[in-house]
Amino acid sequence: MDVVAKSAAKPPRTKRRGRHPHQALSAAFVRSAPPGRHADGNGLYLFVQPTGTRSWVQRLVVRGRRRELGLGAAALVPLAKAREQALANRMLARSGGDPLSEKRRVQGVPTFAEAARRVLEQKQGGWRGRSHAQNWWRSLERYAFPRVGGRPVSEVNTADVLEILSPIWHVKAETARAVRQRLRSVLEWAIAMDLRNDNPCDRVLPVLRPQNDIVTHRRALPHKDVAAAIETVQSSSAQPAVKLAFEFLVLTAARSAEVRLATWTEINTTDRVWTIAAMRMKAKREHRVPLCGRALEVLAAARKLGDGNPLVFPMRSGKAISASTLPKMLRQHRVAAVAHGFRSSFRDWAAEETDHPREVIEAALAHVVQNKVEAAYARSDLFERRRLLMDDWAAYVGRHRECDATDS
Repeated sequence: MDVVAKSAAKPPRTKRRGRHPHQALSAAFVRSAPPGRHADGNGLYLFVQPTGTRSWVQRLVVRGRRRELGLGAAALVPLAKAREQALANRMLARSGGDPLSEKRRVQGVPTFAEAARRVLEQKQGGWRGRSHAQNWWRSLERYAFPRVGGRPVSEVNTADVLEILSPIWHVKAETARAVRQRLRSVLEWAIAMDLRNDNPCDRVLPVLRPQNDIVTHRRALPHKDVAAAIETVQSSSAQPAVKLAFEFLVLTAARSAEVRLATWTEINTTDRVWTIAAMRMKAKREHRVPLCGRALEVLAAARKLGDGNPLVFPMRSGKAISASTLPKMLRQHRVAAVAHGFRSSFRDWAAEETDHPREVIEAALAHVVQNKVEAAYARSDLFERRRLLMDDWAAYVGRHRECDATDS
């Protein structure tokens, strides 16, 4: 009895045994078929839900992968039309095409380049400056668009990603990682928009093999040579605003963009503090910088140059100093460091020549506490202790400048 009851409980088979069916359904059966999947041929099935809803589904193997395509509701798509579409899809799949991609193309699926533009427009609102957006776009323009830029975003596959990344994966390791991440962002957007079902960037790493790139630090000067670098810049033919911005960068141990884009609304000379808004900081947290006496002198000289410009260090054109100006100036005058490297010089000096606590030094550099538990309790920015540190740094640099002047 139990065996009979169990067999009776099984749903009836809706697919026939033996040879694949060919036009097995009739228009009358489509109207009255019980719940289940009912095969017609060429991978076409009538799918009847328990609620009575009827729709056409086609199962195909497309480029080695099993896919299911919806062909519409049975109430809107007649049996003959469903068979016609199923046959066309099967012929396209057998020739190496993708019926789903073709359908999306007809419906106006954006190209990869168009999708990348939409992703960039969505992302750049959260970025601090235009340079990152420019680098983001140019990297795809150089490495990805020649192969997939004009192709529907739904058709980009693993082979495409490999062809893009393989030539640069070991030669330009950092660039390759950035390009892969940007490719992945565009394809994730396509998934979110229901334009594709997978992200081929997730399957390429085992094929590309680990990168063996060597980590190189940005060039920095020994702290005893920082004063000489300031003197070299001050005696150069650079614009006055650039000279002042460079010295201010050194004295405050700030990042280049933070100095180049500084505005007078951020400066409080009475309280001797420079407050940088969270959106301008790498860690997206407001940062207060104590200003030493020499930094205030630099600001006084800069105010005479600005002529009402909201920027603290504007070029003669009135625009902000570009990201390439300081690096180019340092190269021209053979200063063996990049602008960011002077933060390293400051860090080395503070560790080697002073007794200031590590947490004060890290706070001066606006570094985020990595330990989450420690960060939850570290609410103070140690401002007054940082003021002593920055005063000591200015005195150290000034003392070396006086020595250099005496020697000359």
